[in-house]
Amino acid sequence: MFWKFDLHTTSHIDQLLDREDVTLRELMEEDDVLQECKAQNRRLLLFLAQDHCMQELVTLITTEPPADLEERSRFKFPNIACELLTSDVSIVNDKLGGDESLLEMLYRFLEQEPPLNPLLASFFSKTIGNLIARKTEQLITFLKKKEGFIGLVLKHIDASAMMDLLLRLISCVEPAPLRQEVLHWLNEEKLVQRLTELIHTGKDEERQSNASQTLCDIIRLSRDQANQMQENVEADPLLAVLESQESVASLLKNMFEGERSEASIVNGTQVLLTLLETRRSGLEGLMDLYSQGYERSYTVNSSILNAIEPHLKDFQQLLLDPPKVKPYFNANQLVSKHKHKDILNCDLCVLTHLVYISLFLQDLFFKYSWNNFLHFQVELCVAAILNHPSSEDRPSPESNPQTSIHNALVAHLFQKCRLVQRILDAWEENDKIQSEGGTRRGNMGHLTRIANMVVQNLEKGPVQAQITDLIKELPEDCIGRWESFVDETLRETNRKNTVELVSTHNIHSSSEDDDMESPFPNDLSLQQAFSDYQIQQMTANFVDQFGFNDEEFSEHDENIKCLVATQANAAAFEACCKERIRQFDDAEEEEDIWEEKEINYATQAKSRTRFT
Repeated sequence: MFWKFDLHTTSHIDQLLDREDVTLRELMEEDDVLQECKAQNRRLLLFLAQDHCMQELVTLITTEPPADLEERSRFKFPNIACELLTSDVSIVNDKLGGDESLLEMLYRFLEQEPPLNPLLASFFSKTIGNLIARKTEQLITFLKKKEGFIGLVLKHIDASAMMDLLLRLISCVEPAPLRQEVLHWLNEEKLVQRLTELIHTGKDEERQSNASQTLCDIIRLSRDQANQMQENVEADPLLAVLESQESVASLLKNMFEGERSEASIVNGTQVLLTLLETRRSGLEGLMDLYSQGYERSYTVNSSILNAIEPHLKDFQQLLLDPPKVKPYFNANQLVSKHKHKDILNCDLCVLTHLVYISLFLQDLFFKYSWNNFLHFQVELCVAAILNHPSSEDRPSPESNPQTSIHNALVAHLFQKCRLVQRILDAWEENDKIQSEGGTRRGNMGHLTRIANMVVQNLEKGPVQAQITDLIKELPEDCIGRWESFVDETLRETNRKNTVELVSTHNIHSSSEDDDMESPFPNDLSLQQAFSDYQIQQMTANFVDQFGFNDEEFSEHDENIKCLVATQANAAAFEACCKERIRQFDDAEEEEDIWEEKEINYATQAKSRTRFT
């Protein structure tokens, strides 16, 4: 009975707060302390907002817990303290953001020697981030007074939480005038230049990686926000510095001068690729980018290209003679190659695909048959050339020399790179390997797509006429091989890829008797049942009219009964349709065609026997 249960919902926290000697730790031990805080329990909030409680909360998130505690409980209270400080309750935000002594306690966390405890760093970053969003002016004013703030953050950049803190400063400050003020302050502190200097051979790899990621995120965030704002808004000073020729040249100098390291080259290249992005990254986005020609959402600043151009030879040499590293395992074999090629090749292809496409097609694409990163970038290179807007859609070569350059690139692709011949040779070599019991090469999927790309542009594309002429210039035997390949081999491969992979009618069970008819309805009966379901009326006898039921998934000796019942249902459904159509066709009778009627069918009685 209800009176046996105490349904009163008074929190135990309220009972604790009735005591004059209650401590913060006692309240934090309660499971519902966070819930009560977010629920605006006023007594709890007033207790938390006391000076000694706020100081204790800040101390918990900035001080290393005693090492003699159990590992699972060491950070229990620091975690709860962080959640309370960032619970987005105004009385806590006002107290923390308006009390400079509390901000000083937080700031002293940055003055520790590295490395910072990762968990405490995340608590610190989350708390500061909340203040950036909720008490923006107070916090920015406080931080601008600290001359060494940016230096301390970069000193601890090996902790990813510090990277997050910088990004919050750049992206979470509102309104726009205040955000612009913060950006100018960060630019005056030379944030971009100091991050660039961290991408250097002599620096710790973790610091290099986080510095690189921070620069990439600054570029993307700044471009996204520039696209969202009005045109008359002042330009982002950080983005302007990043896109300057001087800044890009400095990054390239760190990458290539002196002793070259894998970390500095990889991380520097990632920044360059982000600068060269014409839209946000992603496989589908990149394919769409090249399929749409040069209709891009963002134009690459010419200063970036001018800075990269003198170093193209360095990238080429890097591909030919990369730094040596230990062998590594992949899924199919022990590849005694260079570990960083999985990252470097895919990155460098984008930077130099218009200059060194022959190197990639003639050597790297086929040499490293299991490097799918590389294969995808080569595919993008080919797509960029083949899907370039035609000369009819662009100004004449006299007004735009890009057109004649592009025509030369198309010719280079088919003549110097021998694209058609390499496709045919690679395919025949793979067929030979497979016929001898070997494994299908890992680049065959991308090679199929490149071959289809050529065929599609032969049929209809911006460079259709030029490709047709280039194909005609091939040796006669090569033309015959290509035509046979397109009509037979490629067509059959496409058929398998688009049809057989989604077909289920040839799938059999692993039972001993494969010839026995399955008791489960096949695909056609499932489709018919679903069609029946879509057009049936949702009435009381809906279940009786449905195409099949659970009993069809019974033992084999009941299959015939189910089949007869299904046929009877089909007849019932057909009769039902005729009756409804007759109602619509009867124009003389002024009656409501949607009025419920009692419809009796002799055949329906048979179907109901299935449910007895």
